[in-house]
Amino acid sequence: MRVPVPLVAMVAGAAVLYAAYSLLRLRTFRASTYDLVIFDQAVRSYSGFGAPVAMVKGVHNGFGPDFSVLGDHFSPILALLAPLYRIHDGPGTLLVAQAALFAAAIVPIWRYARRRLGTRAAYCAAGAYALSWPIAEALAFDFHEVAFVPLLSALLVERHDAGRRGQALLAAAALLLVKEDMGLLLAGFGLYLLTRRGDRRLGAGLLAAGTVATWVASRVLIPAFGGDGDYYWAYGSLGDDLPDAVLHVLTHPWDAVITLGTPVAKLWTMALLVLPLLLLPLRSPITLTAVPLLAERMLASDFSNWWEPKYHYNAFLIAVLVIAAVDGAARLRPLWDRLPPLWERARPGWARGRVRLPAAGALLVATAVTVPFFAFSDLVDPAFLRRDERARAAAEAVAEVPDGVVVESANRLGPALSSRARVLLWDERPRGAPWVVADVERHTFPFGSLDEQRRRVETLVESGYREVFRSGGYVVLHRPDR
Repeated sequence: MRVPVPLVAMVAGAAVLYAAYSLLRLRTFRASTYDLVIFDQAVRSYSGFGAPVAMVKGVHNGFGPDFSVLGDHFSPILALLAPLYRIHDGPGTLLVAQAALFAAAIVPIWRYARRRLGTRAAYCAAGAYALSWPIAEALAFDFHEVAFVPLLSALLVERHDAGRRGQALLAAAALLLVKEDMGLLLAGFGLYLLTRRGDRRLGAGLLAAGTVATWVASRVLIPAFGGDGDYYWAYGSLGDDLPDAVLHVLTHPWDAVITLGTPVAKLWTMALLVLPLLLLPLRSPITLTAVPLLAERMLASDFSNWWEPKYHYNAFLIAVLVIAAVDGAARLRPLWDRLPPLWERARPGWARGRVRLPAAGALLVATAVTVPFFAFSDLVDPAFLRRDERARAAAEAVAEVPDGVVVESANRLGPALSSRARVLLWDERPRGAPWVVADVERHTFPFGSLDEQRRRVETLVESGYREVFRSGGYVVLHRPDR
């Protein structure tokens, strides 16, 4: 099939926009060691034909310097990015790859929407995805394995809709290599297929396979790679383990309902997922695909990052929800046609029988309205586009660190060092690295306060470190005997 030039232009434009935004964040020291350097170290290890070791993750979280990220999240698909490190070795490579992957999801969304709504409406739907706030917020939190999910989830739904079940199943299999809980997305797609006559056997199979795959990845594979299967257990309000939580939900379902809305930020996030899409996903059974993965986060009582609008978690769902919105818009036509004759006569002639393009256009407009309230608003801020005095001081500080050394780095400075040094996260515990780059002006993760950061520097100096640089709130320390 010949790809239309406007579609190519849309994908290329989105990729350039996403990459420029991400690389500007990197250049102006807005990227973070935790998590960008974790993925950078892992993919660099893959590129050297080794296990995906992320020293910064292993040391900070107490697993040791040889910790494989497969023991944190089961994401072997990251190995596909390793050849790119032969072209450019550094975290910027991951940011550009993520930009391209996010933009590529436009194609299956457009193809699905064109079948449902027509060509012009398809561009509106694809534009709504491209400008969506979950994509913007994911880009604003560096790189994560979610980069693969919009494309693969959109392919899963679109290829099945096109009658290409084999290709859809390939996308499903690839999703299982992205993260341990992607089986829940497959299980959700199975739920959707159970609503369709002729697809119920496949739906039951995907529901079962997705559930089993999530359990195996979480409880077998992650521990096999040195991780802790209970590390991300966040459901203490429901039970101490999965069987206990399931039993609690079955016997006390109201507790689960309360947990879904506590704190209120959960309700706000769930509303934000469908309001910019004009509630259209609620008219489509395709939305069932997103339900198990969304419930995984909203039933949690720990890890508050999971239920906030910022961060990358909502990007796991956005492609499916946009496709569901398209399906919901297509389902407006029968509803429109069933209006009483009085309403039919009241409609202008151009609108009779034509609800799909206006619905898709409204979808694009509603999504565009959200842009100033989320991460992409940075692009119209002149201060975002250049290094300020503090960023220039950060560049000078990292330049003091020699190549090839082990360095404990403040969270925002690690990405600038990762391609040429072995980076550890500067935290409250002494690591014994010969070089330390500290921040004593602004509170930084993982410290509890700025005072703690300053005391940490004082302790290092007292233990024999020598200050070799201080400017803009950054301090570089070196201990020659290390």
